[in-house]
Amino acid sequence: MTNEPIFQPGRDGQGKPAALIAWVLYILSIPSANVLVLVGLVVAYAGRGSATGLARQHLDAQIVLFWSVFWWTIALWVLIAISVAMSFVLIGIPFLIVFWVLWFLLSVWFTVKSVIGLLNLVSDKPA
Repeated sequence: MTNEPIFQPGRDGQGKPAALIAWVLYILSIPSANVLVLVGLVVAYAGRGSATGLARQHLDAQIVLFWSVFWWTIALWVLIAISVAMSFVLIGIPFLIVFWVLWFLLSVWFTVKSVIGLLNLVSDKPA
């Protein structure tokens, strides 16, 4: 069995409710201090096994989105920590500002990408 989505004409893809729930949880991650994004990831992994077609593609996109943003966030937090340490000798302050702005933009991008994914799923378009 392959991990490719199964497309069957004339039949809605199974797993669409899981994909909808995961997109909404991703969108609500910022107000929930990123707790709901973890729940959304679990929903995406759980729903992926039985999903077909477009819903499977959205669930795969959600998982990829989470892991890419996760690793970028880790990298930015490491750079922020280094900049804080360097701020004691005043050289890290400009870097600290830049890395905070990049982290903020990453959070905004994640939310916008999640909203677009939700709108695409509702419109039966790929993520």
